[in-house]
Amino acid sequence: MTALLSSLLRPGIPSLAAATLVLASASYAAADTHQIELAPYSAETDHLTLSFLARDLETGEEYVLEGSDLDTRHTPFSTFKIPNLVIALETGVAPSLDAWREWDAAKRPAASHWPDVWQESQDLGTAFARSSVWYFQDLALEIGGATYRQQLSDWGYGNAEAPDGSDDFWLTGELLISVNEQVDFLEALVSGDLGVAKASLDALDSTSEEGSFGSVTLHGKTGSGPDNPEDTSGSFSGWYAGYLSREDAAPVVFALHVAGPSFSSIRDFRKDFATRLLQDAGLTNDI
Repeated sequence: MTALLSSLLRPGIPSLAAATLVLASASYAAADTHQIELAPYSAETDHLTLSFLARDLETGEEYVLEGSDLDTRHTPFSTFKIPNLVIALETGVAPSLDAWREWDAAKRPAASHWPDVWQESQDLGTAFARSSVWYFQDLALEIGGATYRQQLSDWGYGNAEAPDGSDDFWLTGELLISVNEQVDFLEALVSGDLGVAKASLDALDSTSEEGSFGSVTLHGKTGSGPDNPEDTSGSFSGWYAGYLSREDAAPVVFALHVAGPSFSSIRDFRKDFATRLLQDAGLTNDI
């Protein structure tokens, strides 16, 4: 919790503290939904396709970025590590964040894009924090498609598709989820409506923490992948999804989906921009 907001924003992109974020009553279904106008952010978003939804569970208010498509389903990529970590803990396949796995280089050979921190043995907590794909692929084979399908269906997590024998269904397009469904899932999860043990929720809190704003703590997970799996130099899509925990109020849950011309165009942007939207909407303020 030592990271402050200044460390979450990219250098060179000014905060909109000096600009005006317009939150107008939207023409969505509910009167407590506010539209965040896109124009003040246009300088850094014109080349991107963006969808964003935040829901304040204390007030019921929602904040939607202008032009958002909240209902189209997308590959979740590494944001699936949130439910995957919980499922691993709940099934006992990984009894705790300390669950250790040896990296088998013959079974999981390092790809050219792997960072060094993936190329070593590690526990569940570090695998989540580092987004180590091989660790969660090993978990997936042990958990099994039937367990995933049942759990994800019960939780309303997207289309709940998890083919038998697959260890990458959250990366390759079988499993799909919309922005709305990400936020609905996160709301049910952090509200305790899914029957998940407190120990599992505490473990998620611990490993997903990414910054703080006074007494408000940011929890989140990025995810991304190439639109054409055979072309990592082309366009990419990605996410930042998570929640704000607050000492004296219910959490805020949110999801950002972005599509851009390259990985570099969305890599830092995902978390930075979602954080800015949460801040500019006043959702990171102490209550």
